[in-house]
Amino acid sequence: MSETIRKPTHTILPAAPAEKASPPPVELRRVFVRDLVMTCSIGVHAHEHEHKQRVRLNLDLDVLEATQPIADDLRNVVCYDEIISAVRRIVDTGHVRLIETLAERVAGLCLADPRIRTARVQIEKLDVYQDVASVGIAIVRHNS
Repeated sequence: MSETIRKPTHTILPAAPAEKASPPPVELRRVFVRDLVMTCSIGVHAHEHEHKQRVRLNLDLDVLEATQPIADDLRNVVCYDEIISAVRRIVDTGHVRLIETLAERVAGLCLADPRIRTARVQIEKLDVYQDVASVGIAIVRHNS
């Protein structure tokens, strides 16, 4: 008696590779500076070279959470006081033609700290137009 082998009615696919364990979620802390108003030598026009003008700066920094506890120790966090002081030093270095240049410098300063993953920088000129509260730009930059 001969037995016949039946062909399968469905295709057998190789087993799917085991799913890799997803990395733990990235924990972030937001450090921010709101409405820092400074006088700044900024602008392309001749009158802007002669007189400083008021600018307002806002920062939002996404900071990686430390793996070790903060332990109520300033060394274990991004210090907003140090950031504000460094921003003031940038503003005091001399004339900047474009507000975009100033924003890039501030973002670069912030991202020099590898704990800072994202820097959102908004800078506004406050006294350009009598009938407009402010004009300016906002940028977002990321650490790789």
